[in-house]
Amino acid sequence: MYDGPSDQNPALTELRDRLRTAMDQPGRSMTTLGRSLGLGRTTVHTAVRRSGPPPSKRTVVILARGLGLPVAELVELWRRATERADPASVAGGGAGPGRPIGDWDPHDLEVHPAGTAPDSSPGAAPGGVVRRVLPGYVSREHDRVLARAVREAGNGHSRLVVLVGDSSTGKTRACWEAVQPLAALGWRLWHPFDPTRATEALDDLHRVLPRTVVWLNEAQHYFGDPVTGERIAAAVRSLLTVPERGPVLVLGTLWPKYALRYAALPAPDEPDVYSPVRALLEGRTLIVPEAFDAPALAAAVALAESGDRLLADALTRARTSGQLAQDLAGAPQLRDRYEQGSPAARALLRVAMDARRLGAGLHLPRAFLVDAAADYFSQGEYDQRADDWAEAAFAELARPVHGKQAPLRRSVPRPALRPPGDARPGEAPAGPAGTVFRLADHLEQHGRAVRGDLCPPASFWHAAHTHLTRPDDLYRLAEAARACHRLQWHHHLCHRAAHAGHAGALLRLSRARREAGDHPGADSLLRRAADAGDVDALLDLAERRERAGDLAGAEELARRATRTGRPEALLYTARKRREAGSVQEAEAWARQAADAGGRDALLYLAELRTEAGDTPGAEALLRRAADAGHADKVKNLPAIAAKWRYGLDPDGTPTLPWH
Repeated sequence: MYDGPSDQNPALTELRDRLRTAMDQPGRSMTTLGRSLGLGRTTVHTAVRRSGPPPSKRTVVILARGLGLPVAELVELWRRATERADPASVAGGGAGPGRPIGDWDPHDLEVHPAGTAPDSSPGAAPGGVVRRVLPGYVSREHDRVLARAVREAGNGHSRLVVLVGDSSTGKTRACWEAVQPLAALGWRLWHPFDPTRATEALDDLHRVLPRTVVWLNEAQHYFGDPVTGERIAAAVRSLLTVPERGPVLVLGTLWPKYALRYAALPAPDEPDVYSPVRALLEGRTLIVPEAFDAPALAAAVALAESGDRLLADALTRARTSGQLAQDLAGAPQLRDRYEQGSPAARALLRVAMDARRLGAGLHLPRAFLVDAAADYFSQGEYDQRADDWAEAAFAELARPVHGKQAPLRRSVPRPALRPPGDARPGEAPAGPAGTVFRLADHLEQHGRAVRGDLCPPASFWHAAHTHLTRPDDLYRLAEAARACHRLQWHHHLCHRAAHAGHAGALLRLSRARREAGDHPGADSLLRRAADAGDVDALLDLAERRERAGDLAGAEELARRATRTGRPEALLYTARKRREAGSVQEAEAWARQAADAGGRDALLYLAELRTEAGDTPGAEALLRRAADAGHADKVKNLPAIAAKWRYGLDPDGTPTLPWH
């Protein structure tokens, strides 16, 4: 029987409860137990009574072994109990290296910052210094494995885990998130760094106290040297295997190329310089995947929707690839490289930003970037350019930041592979000839934000007209020039796009010719646009054939337009079927148009259902139209029905697709 009031130390209470439970077995007494273990009865009684000072560590170890209990776990309970009784120890006193986990800033442990925010700490001046911030954390499978190792360390078992993954995949952040439960238990963290990582590790690993996290980020700096790496590996092994020194948790990170180097067996005639490191890491590495899987992406989306702006921003660029960690790590550095780069580098980036935001493709020819940059320099910068300014600037922009991203990198477009004979009318060529470059996604988005209201200078339009060859690029930039009121460049770029076979450019020039009174020229261009497969051109030409009495020709053109699956073509055919008296066919075609995403088709179907007396069906279609963005057009069904009969929208504008 155990007397006395229960003490107020939870760890000591749990320790004594576990000892008592193990001792309360039939035929087992304190006297016989103490005699068998070489302990006195009083020592055993003191260890399990409900009050009084804790037993010695030696007593706990002997009792745990004699009772078949896990020694490491009971020693850890004993340590917590004695530290609770010694406030100086809990506060981080002692001669061991490191400091309490809670005193660390994760960025000082080499966690990459993902953004900045105004400093909201007490006493911070408004509009003053900004602080580095991190996005919300998404736990993945490797985090669950790492968390188990941390729990085991917290329960008294020394552990080593090295996370292996490519640059900026989230290895260091995972380690930081994992050790947070240990902070509440009073653990310390030591990051060997000064004067060098290897030097401090060699000097002080023998001084590491129990309940310390040893932080070996970028572990190649510790294990990579053939001489010091062997000694550090031996010191870490000693730290992990000597019971009196535990529990400790050693966390490291490595790129895959280093992990493979240390794991590889040498050739028979070569020295085995990494043998100690290989033995230490065997079974203790944990792979961090390059991309977020579907569940992790869903969790990231949920955090973004709950207000995490950093994740929301990264998802706009990296949701498809799943490389959120790389995007978050590289974004601040990419902006810095843009804002702090040389004048030549900034000029090239601004050209690329303008090209992308105005509609040019991903792959930008080198000659276009160089020639377009001329007017992006100030006069002083232009005068001071060296002869090799472009080569130096491209080299500067090719240097990667975190996540293996470069501001402007050389790119190799993939060839378009299609079955033989599958060429499409007016199809763009595979890509620009010569060396091409691609702007980093984050800088493309940043350019849209900071340069969205700017019109590019004359050198930009001239270089586009001179060097760009893809019809889509030329036409989009032609439309951008028109929006910027650069009408001469619009005209010339549109002609270049039309010459390359772009259907939209041909249609645009056809309408311009017709406005100028050149109907034969307009008809010729319209036919070319229709031959290139442009839906608007096909329907426009079909209408003109119908007005001219060529009903068979009009029907064939409409059929060609319908085969594209575009909603406007399907809806055109529905109207023609209705005019011909086949309401059922008209409704079938209109439903196809609605299924293809045509919102106007929903209104047209509602009109057909109303005329058929199916008011509930019409109302359901109008609700779908409202949900799709046509709320302003469904207020008055009779008005809609009447005006659609005359080819007008409720606002009085023509709805026919060729207008």
